[in-house]
Amino acid sequence: MKNLLAIITIGFLLISCEKGKTSSSENSEKKDSMTSASEWKPVDSATATKAWMEFATPGDMHKMLAKFDGNWTGATSMWMDDSGKATTSTSECTNKMIFEGRYQVSNYKGNFMGMPFEGMSIMGYDNSKKKFVSTWIDNMGTGLMHAEGDWNPTKKSIDFRGKMTDPSQPGKECEVREVYTFTDDNNHTLEMYGPNPKTGKEMKTMEIKFTRKK
Repeated sequence: MKNLLAIITIGFLLISCEKGKTSSSENSEKKDSMTSASEWKPVDSATATKAWMEFATPGDMHKMLAKFDGNWTGATSMWMDDSGKATTSTSECTNKMIFEGRYQVSNYKGNFMGMPFEGMSIMGYDNSKKKFVSTWIDNMGTGLMHAEGDWNPTKKSIDFRGKMTDPSQPGKECEVREVYTFTDDNNHTLEMYGPNPKTGKEMKTMEIKFTRKK
């Protein structure tokens, strides 16, 4: 509770600082300041406190993610083009909720075209946006992939859509899609889709079938 109150206090301080910045830069950035002022909605302290409490409190979606904490073995298939020929390998993944159940950190280890591969994702559920949020980094690049996704209760899946750096197109990003399907407490699948290098159209680039280690 003390940590939550500290977060709320910091939030108010940041809001105050931003207001101060807007006021001090009115002359140099009058247009931007006017736009910010027109979008600003006054909020009383009680409403703001309630909103922060709701935003900061883990809910059912966080509890769902926590069920998949632990160690996993992955059967990986990768496609470099739409020929249908997949490169297969095995991988390992460890999931762990952090910050009192607010986010899940996943560490991956495997191989890519005979080279050691390591990756890390941070996934959570944004109570304000009502969406899952995710970031990804690995040792095969220097960029950061970010995505947001919706929960599909019928399929028990999360459909993420986001962007990542496309090294073949300097200075540009490409759209990517990830689908996590939670089969049961001991099995889930990750599918990744990206642009076909020849046509630019979406194609399935990777699939990992995870099985919980016993």
